[in-house]
Amino acid sequence: MAVSELQVQTALKGAIDPNTHKDFVTTKSVRSIRIDGNNVSLDIVLPYPANSVLEAIRQQVVDALKTIPGIGSIDVNVSFKIVAHTAQRGVKLIPGVKNIIAVSSGKGGVGKSTTAVNLALALAAEGAKVGMLDADIYGPSQPTMLGISGKPDSRDGKSLEPMEGYGLQAMSIGFLIDTDTPMVWRGPMVTQALEQLLNDTRWRELDYLVIDMPPGTGDIQLTLAQRVPVTGAVIVTTPQDIALIDARKGLKMFEKVGIPIMGVIENMSIHICSKCGHEEHIFGEGGGERMGKDYDVEFLGALPLDIHIREQADSGKPTVVADPNSRISEIYKEIARRLAVKVAELAVDHSSKFPSIVIQNT
Repeated sequence: MAVSELQVQTALKGAIDPNTHKDFVTTKSVRSIRIDGNNVSLDIVLPYPANSVLEAIRQQVVDALKTIPGIGSIDVNVSFKIVAHTAQRGVKLIPGVKNIIAVSSGKGGVGKSTTAVNLALALAAEGAKVGMLDADIYGPSQPTMLGISGKPDSRDGKSLEPMEGYGLQAMSIGFLIDTDTPMVWRGPMVTQALEQLLNDTRWRELDYLVIDMPPGTGDIQLTLAQRVPVTGAVIVTTPQDIALIDARKGLKMFEKVGIPIMGVIENMSIHICSKCGHEEHIFGEGGGERMGKDYDVEFLGALPLDIHIREQADSGKPTVVADPNSRISEIYKEIARRLAVKVAELAVDHSSKFPSIVIQNT
């Protein structure tokens, strides 16, 4: 007796995607089911980049299909497709950019820039086209972290070509000024500079643009909320009470301006002694997780306080590229996939599909 499509769908409902925590049928990832007698072939199209888990998911789907009595050959093709999602109302998408993710912290010194660059590199390692915008006008650190020097080109004298490092497209005020030059600017100049960096850069077909935000809840954050189409925000904190107080303020600010919070990342969560392996919660324990529960926001993951993360970022080769197979890189990739899943669950933006209507007197 031939295998039926109902049997295939039922079998696949028993396979839970480890990244979405839902079955592949519910997430509409199952496509093109083809049945020839007892032989089954189908496609799984994931809504998030997943290079490092494609084979594991393929095997998971094959194993689920093997539970169908009398099934013959099984052919499963797993891929992913990233689409644009809606941002705040009335803010247009930026050409060449599908989704913008703001990485923020209420407080300085919590490792936000290091987290942002490793997250961007992790998304790229998973197969997405990723850009990095350094929005910290007063203290740009991405040029150093990405090991990029020199100044960006301009083909038309108006727009800037993004710089490139480790497969990321990048833009920062740090590329346009000398390293030792302090930015002695008032708020309006800073926000204007940020808008120019964002809008005058010729981003090339990005799935995600990660914005490394300055700490606090000031001019730049408000400009971003009002004029930049932010898909979602990520809050970086340490477990320390003082950091958490400021992180909560940052979270509330995004909520007030209607930007969805994708989740909380706890940095410097635990210190493991490099000499003896002793584990110690130097900055306290479980603060990020508690904050997530308090505000009904997902806790995306925790990163250890590790000297290698700091050394690698300072040397211009962040952990995800310096040591791609390490446990820490694995954590960054797990967080990046989960973050991409959260973005994928938002409403899809269809504005690019519709032609603009122009009324003319003829």
